[in-house]
Amino acid sequence: MDETTKVIHDYYNNIVEKEWERVAGKPEFLLGCRMQSRYIKRGDKVLDIGGGPGRYSLFYAEKDCDVTLIDLSSENVKFAKERAAERCVVLNGIVGDARETDKLVTDTFDHVLLMGPMYHLLEESDRVKAVNASLNVLKQGGMLFVSFINLFAGIIYAMRGMPELIETSLPSEVEYKNCVINQKSFAGDAFTKAFFIEQSEVLPFMSQFPLEKLHLIGQEGITCPCVGNIMTQPPEIVEKWLDFCEQTWEREDLLSWSEHLMYVGRKM
Repeated sequence: MDETTKVIHDYYNNIVEKEWERVAGKPEFLLGCRMQSRYIKRGDKVLDIGGGPGRYSLFYAEKDCDVTLIDLSSENVKFAKERAAERCVVLNGIVGDARETDKLVTDTFDHVLLMGPMYHLLEESDRVKAVNASLNVLKQGGMLFVSFINLFAGIIYAMRGMPELIETSLPSEVEYKNCVINQKSFAGDAFTKAFFIEQSEVLPFMSQFPLEKLHLIGQEGITCPCVGNIMTQPPEIVEKWLDFCEQTWEREDLLSWSEHLMYVGRKM
C-alpha cells in the first residue's frame, strides 16, 4: 500500500459512523438513488466499488439485488456486513483497492457503482485503471455509475459553513482556489488526499472508454448551497425540491451547484 493509499485507508477506518451518517437523508444519496433506480431493478447483480460503510449497497440489498461491496477500508466493510445482518439481508463484502477490482471478483455484474474511488485517485492513470477494472467485471450492456467531486465543491462548502477559508494562506488552499479560478482540476490535500474535477473535464475523460454516455448530472441538483434550509422543511416541500432537481440536474449551467457529479454510461 503506497503512502497516499494508506492515508486514505486510515482516514476512512477512523470515520465509519460519520461517513454512514454523512449522506443519510441527504440529496446526494436520495437523488443518486433516483438516477440509479431508473436502471437497477430487483434481482439485478450490483457491484458497489468504494461504497464506504454501505449506504448504497444496503439500499439495493433490501431491494433483493445481489450486491457485492468492495472498499479500501476494512472497518467500512465490517460495518456494512454488520448492518446487513441486522437487517436480515445478504451482502458480500470484500476489502480491496478499486484499481484491482477485476482481481478481487470473478463474477460479472449488471451494474457497477464507482462512486468513491474517483474522489481520491490523484493520478489520471489510476483513475483510468479503476474505470477499466470496473468495465472488466461489467456485463455487456451493463450500467456504470461514476461519481466525482466537483471542483466547485470546496467553494460551496466554504460559503455554506466556513467563509473564513477564503483568506487562508495554507498552500493547499491557495492551490485549490487558483485551480477554481483557472478552471483546472485539483489533486492534493483537502479533507484527506482528494481529487476535485473541473466539470468540463468529466466527459472528455470518460469518452476514452467503451461506454455510451446516457447522463451527466449534478448529484445534489441545486440544493448544496442551501441544503440545511431545504432538508429541514416539511417532507412534501423536500420532495418538491428533489423533483425540481431531477428535472434540471442535467443542465450544464447548473452543474456547479452540486458538490458531486454522476456520469451514467452503458457498456458497449
